Amino acid sequence: MEIYYDQKFEKVHQLEIAEYESCVFDSCDFSNGDFSNRTFIDCQFKDCNLSLVSLKGALLRDVQFVGCKLLGLHFEACNPFGLAVSFSNCQLQHASFYQCKLKKTTFSASQLLETDFTEADFSQSEFTDCDLSGAIFDRSILEKADFRSAINYHINPLTNKIKKAKFSIAEVRGLLVQFDIVVN
Repeated sequence: MEIYYDQKFEKVHQLEIAEYESCVFDSCDFSNGDFSNRTFIDCQFKDCNLSLVSLKGALLRDVQFVGCKLLGLHFEACNPFGLAVSFSNCQLQHASFYQCKLKKTTFSASQLLETDFTEADFSQSEFTDCDLSGAIFDRSILEKADFRSAINYHINPLTNKIKKAKFSIAEVRGLLVQFDIVVN
């Protein structure tokens, strides 16, 4: 397998099956592409479109997504070994993290609309300035997670583990919506 180390890829549309380490992908359009069985270690995707990319067997270890469009991605299809990602200023809509173990993940200034976190472990993760409209949290582990500047979340404290998680008083109604009570 080919190994690419410390290289910059600009405006490319596809990647060969290879290992990419310490690489930067800038302004690339990988939409509807295939990352199956590719390895990304300590890489950064900047201003890329990765919508509907197949992640089957992809290894994502310490991968940063900055200013990217990531619609409909299934992160549960990734190789779980060493899975570690972060997101900043991203559109991460209709994505799925079903049963992923992603402790200490950072989401910053991102839209996580209708993203599925079912049975995932995001303990100690940060959801800084994120919009979680329609996001699904069901049997999720969110212990010590920080939602203080997140908005539009609905998290049932009876079906999710939220011990020592942090929430703002302004958005606390997102924890109470399933009880059908009015908070003024």
